[in-house]
Amino acid sequence: MLKEFKDFALKGNIVDLAVGVIIGGAFGKIVTSLVNDIIMPLLSVLTGGINFSDLRIVLAPAKGETGEVAFRYGAFLQSTIDFLIIAVSIFILIKLLSKLQKKKKEEVKATAPSKEEVLLTEIRDLLKENREV
Repeated sequence: MLKEFKDFALKGNIVDLAVGVIIGGAFGKIVTSLVNDIIMPLLSVLTGGINFSDLRIVLAPAKGETGEVAFRYGAFLQSTIDFLIIAVSIFILIKLLSKLQKKKKEEVKATAPSKEEVLLTEIRDLLKENREV
C-alpha cells in the first residue's frame, strides 16, 4: 500500500499539478493586486471617485450588537473583474504556449531523418524491387 501511494504521489502529473496550483495561487495574488491597486483606482477616477468595494444596498441597518445586513454588490463586481482579468491572462498564456508547441513540432518534422530511418527506407525499397522482379 505504501509503495502504491509512493508511485501515485511521485508521478509526473501529480508533481506538475502541485506546481501548477502553487503558481496559480501566486498568479492570483498578482492579479488581485493589479485589480485592487491599479485598475480599480483608475475606474474610480473615471467614475468620479466611486470606490467599488464600498458599494452596497443596506437591507437592515446595524442595531446594537447586530451588524448591518447588506448586499455588497461592489465586492462582487470587483471579484468579477478579478476573474475576467485572470481568464483573459490565462487565455493569452495558453495561446502563446500552443504557438510555441506548434513551432517545436514543425522544427521536429523539418529535421533530417536519422541513420536508422534512412537504412530502413533503403531496405524497404530493396524489398519492393525484389517483389517486382
